[in-house]
Amino acid sequence: MKVLYTLVAVCVLASGCARARAKTMPDAPLDMPLPPPREVETTEVEAPPPVPLATEPARTLPPRPRPTPPPPREQPRVEPKPDASKAEPPKAETPPVEVKPAEEPHTPTTLQTTPATAEGEVERSVRTTLTRATNDLNRIDYRGLNADARMQYDTAKRFIRQAEDAVKSKNLVFAKNLADKAVVIAAQLAGR
Repeated sequence: MKVLYTLVAVCVLASGCARARAKTMPDAPLDMPLPPPREVETTEVEAPPPVPLATEPARTLPPRPRPTPPPPREQPRVEPKPDASKAEPPKAETPPVEVKPAEEPHTPTTLQTTPATAEGEVERSVRTTLTRATNDLNRIDYRGLNADARMQYDTAKRFIRQAEDAVKSKNLVFAKNLADKAVVIAAQLAGR
């Protein structure tokens, strides 16, 4: 039986060696086919003629109203009193020369972006916002804040001062913007 096992083992080993194996090196170099010939058809396309830009219609702006000059003030004519010692023959009267008064200095008007009717309402709204921001800041203990929070506190105070100045100069849009920023910062600091 021992012989039988040996014979089987030799057959198994011999069959493993008898397997077909791929050659690692080809006998001759591989022939690479040539690339196909390139035939490029050229088509001549005419470029379209340039299109001129559309011209904008001429805009006619309404004429700016010119300020009407104030009516000339009539100045009383002062006639010299005749001096009895110097009697001159009367001269032919010459027409009075019209003297135009010097133009009064023009004071620039303030540009308003809010209608005059809503100005009072906007100002009240700004003042209410400023009061709320001030109250929020007054509830905060400045000494208990860290450096970043102190900087935010100071910024909110500065916004409040600038908004009050803007309200005084009737720049309500800027004042509202500053007041809104101040109230947001103050609310965030008060909520800490």
